[in-house]
Parts: sequence; structure tokens; C-alpha cells
Amino acid sequence: MDTEQLSHHISSRFNADLEQIRSSVLEMGGLVERQLGQALGGIVEADSSVLALVAQGEISVNQLERSIDEDCGRILATRSPAASDLRLVIAILKTITDLERVGDESEKIATIASRMAGRDWPSGRHRELRHLGSLVSAMVHDALDAFARLDAGLAFEVARRDRAVDEEYEAIHRQCITFMMEDPRSIRRALDVMWAVRSLERIGDHAKNICEYVIYTVHGKDVRHTRLEDAEKEIQLAAPVAPALSAP
Repeated sequence: MDTEQLSHHISSRFNADLEQIRSSVLEMGGLVERQLGQALGGIVEADSSVLALVAQGEISVNQLERSIDEDCGRILATRSPAASDLRLVIAILKTITDLERVGDESEKIATIASRMAGRDWPSGRHRELRHLGSLVSAMVHDALDAFARLDAGLAFEVARRDRAVDEEYEAIHRQCITFMMEDPRSIRRALDVMWAVRSLERIGDHAKNICEYVIYTVHGKDVRHTRLEDAEKEIQLAAPVAPALSAP
């Protein structure tokens, strides 16, 4: 095999390794989405068994996080990636950390669901949690979609939704405080709701973080702690940077 053929072989193998790792990240994302859905379902359906399901899923999520982390470490040690490939590996390492934390927050919600299941709530129970849960679940799903396709435009759009999540969280928080002041009998439920929406707000933050990693991978720009509008305008004015890999 001559030098050109060897170089092509190494390059092809490297891209295949990166693609396999990216597929593992999406597998991990799918497990985390299922955990979140189960936790929210446990609240809506008053299902005390949901905690065991979510906790079982956490085992698989943690195993995948360790496996992906090892694979990325091996690539960094043996391939010495540069430019867009290096950005992708860094983004993957950060993404799996945020996904694992989404799983942790989902387990907290499942714990609350298990605790609330034995109580008798009105027929329209937990409407506020259903609505915020729907917003956050969509953020996580679309953030993973942006990661899968390395779609910076979608990543910006999803990241902007975090403001709506924060506003909804604040509104529910104020509402719960009002309920507790007006009726001490509501304190127990209000506290559970406040803890649940706090976890949902944090999950929204993790979804936003994943979007920021996608933008960094595609454009080579760190948009953390930057107004999204300003970052988007700056990127539009600059020459685009090619993504690390073509989406499958």
C-alpha cells in the first residue's frame, strides 16, 4: 500500500470511528428521552412504579457515557484530531455530560412522581407540569436532532426556546408560593411541583448547552455567555466553517 492509499485508509477509518461515536451519543440521547417521558408520565398518570423504570434506564445511560468517554479518549490519544474533528470530539464529551445530567433530573422527577402518586388530586391535576414538560421534552428532542444533523440553524432556534422555559418556570414558582400563602393545605403539593419544575428548568438548560456545542462544532465559535442574537449575527457576517462530518 503506497502512502496515498495508506492516508486514505487512515482517514476513512477515522471518519468511521467518529461516526460510530456519534451514533452512540444519539443512542444515549434516545435513552434519556425515554427516561424523561417516563418520569413525566408518572406524574400525569399517578404511577408510583415509574421510579424503578427510570432508575433502570440510568444504568444504561451511565454505561454509555463511560463507553463514549473512553472512545473519545482513545481518539484523542491515537489520532490527534485537529480543527473541526477536534471540535466534534470536544462537543461529544460535553454533550454526554449534559445528557447524563438530564437523566439525573428525570430520576428526580420520577421520585417526585412516586411520592405524589398516592395523593388524591383534582381531575385537572398537574396541568402546569404537563405544559412545561412538553416544552422541555421538545427542546431535548430537537437539540438531539440538531446534533445528529449538525444543524446550527436548528440549534440556534432550540436554544432560544430556553427563555420560554425560564419564563414558564418563574410563573409556576410564583403561583405555587401564592397557593401556599392562601391555603396551607396546598403546601405539600406546591413544594413537590416546585421541585419538579426546577428539574425541568435544568433539563432545558442542558438542552440549550447541547445546542451551543453544535454551533461550536459547525462554526468554531463558543457562544456560551453570549446573547444568541449577537452570536448569530456575527456568524452570518463571518465566512462559514465546514462541519466536522456530513450528517448520515
